[in-house]
Amino acid sequence: MMDIDILASSSAGNAYRVSDGKTGLLLDCGLAWREIQRILHFQTSALAGILLTHEHGDHAKAARDAAKAGLDIFSGQGTFDALALSGHRCHPAKARHQFRLGTFTVLPFDTVHDAAEPLGFLLASGDEKLVYLTDTAYSRYMFPGLTHILVEANYSDDILRERVESGEVDVAMKSRLLRSHMSLQTCKEFLLANDLSQVEAIYLIHLSNGNSDAARFKREVQAATGKPVYVAG
Repeated sequence: MMDIDILASSSAGNAYRVSDGKTGLLLDCGLAWREIQRILHFQTSALAGILLTHEHGDHAKAARDAAKAGLDIFSGQGTFDALALSGHRCHPAKARHQFRLGTFTVLPFDTVHDAAEPLGFLLASGDEKLVYLTDTAYSRYMFPGLTHILVEANYSDDILRERVESGEVDVAMKSRLLRSHMSLQTCKEFLLANDLSQVEAIYLIHLSNGNSDAARFKREVQAATGKPVYVAG
């Protein structure tokens, strides 16, 4: 049974604990390590490792301290280089090269973000399969047999446009969002491009603090997919 715990999901920090009942993993670690320990009741030694998407602080803040605490970290070599992080706890992962981590099979894949070597991760255990897709303008891939989806829905085009017109968001920020984060519309297109017949739950993650509407996003994705939708926050 796939168990997903949202530790944090926003522009301020992102971290998710995933377990299949035998192996526990952390997807990103964008909080202070002490805060992650507190949320997990200081049972972080039970984690098999951390899957790190990229080097930005809202995803990698605790990486160095986690490695010092004895946790193995799996990420692209470009991410480790960008963080100036090395050592026996750092395990370079390559896009489209799968590996085993406890009872999980992990397949990294490349994403579209303004980072050194950004990755998403497909996790499989038994009959369950989860995709973790965040901080990307779109997905280059489709994923058969999914049962759980953690996908970014960062902003809505119309909300962003209105905030640019009102002067709340500058044009440079808009340009970066368009190049490096997934909009609500793109999120829906990604979901509908995949076979959702086995999907048990969709989690919308990494919503922008000002450019999103959680209730609307949930309503629209649920209507489009017919699946249970949860908004992480």
